[in-house]
Formats: sequence, structure tokens, C-alpha cells
Amino acid sequence: MNKLSAIVLDCPDPVALASFYSVLTGWDVSSSTADYATISSGSVDLAFQRIEDFTAPAWPSSAKQVHIDVTVSDVAVAEKELLALGATKPSFQPGGGEWTVLADPAGHMFCLVPGGE
Repeated sequence: MNKLSAIVLDCPDPVALASFYSVLTGWDVSSSTADYATISSGSVDLAFQRIEDFTAPAWPSSAKQVHIDVTVSDVAVAEKELLALGATKPSFQPGGGEWTVLADPAGHMFCLVPGGE
């Protein structure tokens, strides 16, 4: 049986990005070095790998990219907290207000999606 074990994001600072996503997801940092860090849900890891001369994804862009959707109970509260942690909010916001697009401190896009807890 195959099982998804990890999603790995390239970045300039794995420790900082693991800390950011730990706050975003509520998952604990399970390992952390200058070159590689992970947070875990217990069933899948989100990992961060240091890349020299990392270039953040462009947004918007016609290039194919991956992004993460995170369901939050209050989009405005989550947005404010994440912006204070170093996220940025691009001016291009598709979806007619159904979700909010943010970029993590390394420039990876993710969406805050409203939903119950």
C-alpha cells in the first residue's frame, strides 16, 4: 500500500519556515536543522529544505505551481496573525472573496479557506 509521507517545500531558511507553518497548522516541529526541518500531523509531514539562491514563486503567474489550502474558523483573524508572522498578501485575490491568498515568508502561496472547526 502506498502512502503519502511528506510534502517538501524548498526555501532559504527551513527553521524559520517550519516555525511559521507550525503556527499556521498547529502541528509540532518534529525535526529541525539548518538544512532541513519538518512539522508533522502524525500521518504526513510538511518539510522544508534549504536551497542556495532560492527564488520564490511568482504570483500571479502562468507557470504551474503548487499551493496549500488551510481551512480556518475565522479568515480575518488567521490573516492578521499570519501577516504578523511574516506572511504577505498579494494584491491579486481570485475567487471573489471565497478564500484569501497569502504568501509564506519564503514566497510560497497558500489559501485561507473559511470553515468550521
